Amino acid sequence: MHADQMDVSADVVAALVAEQFPRWRGLPVRPLRSAGTVNALFRLGTEFVLRFPLRPSADPALRDELRREQEHAVLLAAHLPIAVPEPLGLGAPGDGYPGSWTAYRFIPGETARADRIDDPDVFARDLAAVVVALHGIDTGGRSWPGFGRGGPLADQDAGVRAALAVSGELTDTDALAEVWDRCRNARRNDPADVWIHADLMPGNLLVRDGRLVAVIDLESVTVGDPAVDLMPAWNLLDLGPRETYRRALGVDDATWERGRGWALEQAINALPYYVDTNPVMAGIARHTLRAVLD
Repeated sequence: MHADQMDVSADVVAALVAEQFPRWRGLPVRPLRSAGTVNALFRLGTEFVLRFPLRPSADPALRDELRREQEHAVLLAAHLPIAVPEPLGLGAPGDGYPGSWTAYRFIPGETARADRIDDPDVFARDLAAVVVALHGIDTGGRSWPGFGRGGPLADQDAGVRAALAVSGELTDTDALAEVWDRCRNARRNDPADVWIHADLMPGNLLVRDGRLVAVIDLESVTVGDPAVDLMPAWNLLDLGPRETYRRALGVDDATWERGRGWALEQAINALPYYVDTNPVMAGIARHTLRAVLD
């Protein structure tokens, strides 16, 4: 998917585990199929999952980022009504892999998809309860750190227009440009930043027996505009459950339009990038772009 992506083998992973976490030595290692774009996943025994960044680096900044992700997991676990990944270890660079990596407890489930959800309206209400709980966590006065999703939507204008310019054969870019113009100018009536997941994609929501059971992939968690976490209304939910989600969240029109804009921004950047390399991500992007035009 990425020009600088590194593939790591199960044998390399097993050797790193044996060296750095000897208590887990001998547990079987097997790769997990995933449409994710950031990490290669490996199952370790029956209880653990290992996450190896596809773009590894020995830069201390990446290690700090992975440590913050684990700190966020502990924070969210104390407040959310569903499971989040439980951090178990932070691995270091070693033979065959030149970067830091992480270990979490495995959460059984499947990534969210329409045919895996028993009642979409119940799912929408359950997800809204998670988002409300997340946005209600005390920020301690923090504000958006100045990078990633969660700042002014208008700051994404150049990137969105560049993606639209190369997507004319992939989607209705004229109609999307009109929606984008409306969304990027939607005001924030409440300027207070909140804790946000910032990447509520279908692949980051786990279901079991048709119900939402976990939210995963916490590397994007930050403090920022709550509208970012409205993205599932368009990247996953159809029209009826979308309205259920909105009612359960109780957001105003401007926040809803910014949420639509964040969904459009994510999808229009993903579609041309992944159209040939990640059909799952490209499919979600197409669904999202159709939905934002509803």
